[in-house]
Amino acid sequence: MSDSVDHIDKSLLRELQKDASLSQRELADRIGMSQNACWRRLRALSDTGVLQGSTARVDRRKLGLDMVVFVMLRTRHHSAGWLQEFRRHVLTIPEVVDFHRIGGDYDYLLKVVTEDMASYDGVYQRLIEGVELDGVTSYFAMEAIAEGRPLPL
Repeated sequence: MSDSVDHIDKSLLRELQKDASLSQRELADRIGMSQNACWRRLRALSDTGVLQGSTARVDRRKLGLDMVVFVMLRTRHHSAGWLQEFRRHVLTIPEVVDFHRIGGDYDYLLKVVTEDMASYDGVYQRLIEGVELDGVTSYFAMEAIAEGRPLPL
């Protein structure tokens, strides 16, 4: 972690990870600092890119998004042009909520969230459409034990 992020900044970030809807006054009170000092620190964390906006956590199951699939991809292509086109292609698929280039037996790991098997098959068809892949393996989550946990600060 950056040397410019101190224990007060970490406290602010911990509180924001719990509840990003806190007002600056509530946040400052929880940390034990003035509202102005809190604002300055939040501004500095945003300016340096440590703090990147805020989002709402949504319960996917209440929206009918009951299927989570971890997709492992292998490719023989590693040229810069192919990688750029592949990344662009995958990012057009909104059901892909996480996308990582990894080391090991596979090259990429995707987390796909969708309604059901038929919906996942549609995602799979779009994923392999027009992109040459060496292998695709899908792992279907049976239970989410922990999702969206805060960063350990």
